[in-house]
Amino acid sequence: MLASVRGSLRCSLASLSRLTLRPAVATPSRSYATEIWKSSTNKETQAAFARTEALFKTYKPITPGIRHLKRPLNLHIWEGRPVRLLTVARRKKGGRNSHGHITVRHRGGGHRQRIRIIDFSRKEPGVHDVVRIEYDPGRSAHIALVRNRDPNAEGTKKWSYILATEGMRAGDQVQSFRQGIPEGFIPGFNLSLNENAESGSSEASAQSLALGLLRTLTLKPGNVLPLRLIPPGTIIHNISLKPDGPGILVRSAGSWGQVITHEEGGRYIHVQLQSGEIRQVLRDCCATIGKVSNSLWKHRNLGKAGRARWLGRRPSVRGVAMNACDHPHGGGRGKSKSDKHPVSIWGWGTKGTRTRKPGPKGPKNSNKMVIRERPRGVEKRGGATA
Repeated sequence: MLASVRGSLRCSLASLSRLTLRPAVATPSRSYATEIWKSSTNKETQAAFARTEALFKTYKPITPGIRHLKRPLNLHIWEGRPVRLLTVARRKKGGRNSHGHITVRHRGGGHRQRIRIIDFSRKEPGVHDVVRIEYDPGRSAHIALVRNRDPNAEGTKKWSYILATEGMRAGDQVQSFRQGIPEGFIPGFNLSLNENAESGSSEASAQSLALGLLRTLTLKPGNVLPLRLIPPGTIIHNISLKPDGPGILVRSAGSWGQVITHEEGGRYIHVQLQSGEIRQVLRDCCATIGKVSNSLWKHRNLGKAGRARWLGRRPSVRGVAMNACDHPHGGGRGKSKSDKHPVSIWGWGTKGTRTRKPGPKGPKNSNKMVIRERPRGVEKRGGATA
């Protein structure tokens, strides 16, 4: 009896010793593999998530509507109401014209809004102080409330809204040189002499030095300058197409243009737009230095359909889900558009088909100023060189 108990105890001790020895041999390799995984993949993933969290505001998914909600972090935005004098009530029409016919689809409803009156001309000279950066429901970019330092200015000449440039904050200073460079702004600088002076002379070298100093003092984000005073390579926005007109081109969030070259002895400046198109603009037209603010706007996620309705967007229906009388893709059995090219509800091509006439025969003769059209197809994908 005692011999059998001793034998069973020996067997159990031997098995326990084998069990305790196995992890001691396998543990180092497993821990080493875990350390390698942590140092390679996990750190990169955590860094990517950290960068995303630093740029966007996300929410704990306690409801389906905020599970995918993602908003750019804009801690510098003014949380109060806008200046009442610089706003006007927005009367919505639901996409209908004067006859009551729907001319723009998917419009209707939405929250009540007030239109902010933006100064796209910037004709008031002098230094303006940026009071605060505000949200504008009528555009994707942010706007800045500026105050004129002139003590005699009143009303809209004292206070105005402008497009905020990237990095603009409260306390900055902006200035408009649309009316020209003030007398004595740069000692010894004369714009007419600078344009007509011969290269190599002492007068030309002095004017060149004064021009460099002028660019140093004027080429700041938010300042307005004529295109003739903006050197090639400068990033600009809010570009006007008439010397005395408001800024028309490049006004949405994150957009920018670039001055390419100045025509020698010509009337035009070559400006490249963000699409890749290069067009001529009169040298006396004005533009604002810098890039438009709120560049992360295109990466936002509304999270739910209700937020689109708050913005005044109604649902859109696929063409293949309609009847044949309602859309060229409608009708038939199942999801079928009868092997047709993708077209809109009015029948013109929507994917890659050009509908705008190129050259001077384009709408309102607007294409005559285009030097190089935006890249399309293979050229856009980088398969061909210009």
